[in-house]
Amino acid sequence: MTTSENGSDNGTEKPGDKPAKAAVTQRSMELLWHTQERPARGPKPALTLERIVTAAVALADTEGLDALSMRRLATDLGTGTMSLYRYVPGKPELLDLMVDRVQGEANDASPSAPDDDWRAAVSILAHAYLHQLRTHPWLLQLNQARTALGPNAVRGLELALRPLRTMGLSDPETMAVLITVNSYVEGLARMHVNEAEAARASGLTEEEFWGAQLPYLTAAMNSGAYPLMATLSEDTFGTAFDNFAFGLERLVAGFEALVDARSAGK
Repeated sequence: MTTSENGSDNGTEKPGDKPAKAAVTQRSMELLWHTQERPARGPKPALTLERIVTAAVALADTEGLDALSMRRLATDLGTGTMSLYRYVPGKPELLDLMVDRVQGEANDASPSAPDDDWRAAVSILAHAYLHQLRTHPWLLQLNQARTALGPNAVRGLELALRPLRTMGLSDPETMAVLITVNSYVEGLARMHVNEAEAARASGLTEEEFWGAQLPYLTAAMNSGAYPLMATLSEDTFGTAFDNFAFGLERLVAGFEALVDARSAGK
């Protein structure tokens, strides 16, 4: 598949595309792990890779990934587009750098769980990831199935593994705990982001949106066709109930049952 500036596929895959995509990953790793030397010739010293990534994250946070392009970023930084390419080859590599940057922020901001308390660790990891996704909702737009693992991502995994090791699970199972928690958090975060986007796009508040449907739903409930729905309490869909905490507690309970079974030799 050919790839446009924003990293999206826009055509039929060509024979040379696979090596090209592998080269993107290699360039990302070189930048992430600082193995690529800074160009001897280039723009003013005031323009650095760190400044470019900082501006890119800020732009994505405020306007979303659709607004992020090398051209727009150059404009925000007050430089020419070609100047950026001296530091980062393109948007795919830039996105990898952005992901690792926000992961580093999360590592520094997240409270540390005791190394012997995996339950507290799961809760801290989940809440920290939820905060990260709400702060940087554009992360949910990225396909992170094959992430270029930079130093901050690896450090984040290292920090998470310390308390999770005490669960006594195999390495694949321990990593599956992380995947399960992250998948749960992403699902809830995506719902919150979608709600915010729907409100922005429609211009309607939650009350206005559901108020428009109320007469029709009331008639449906009074029809007798939906007896179970009709008997639900008024607070069923209210905001007072913490869906996130409820689901997280169930996950921890499930993990605990597995840990107890392993301890009992089952």
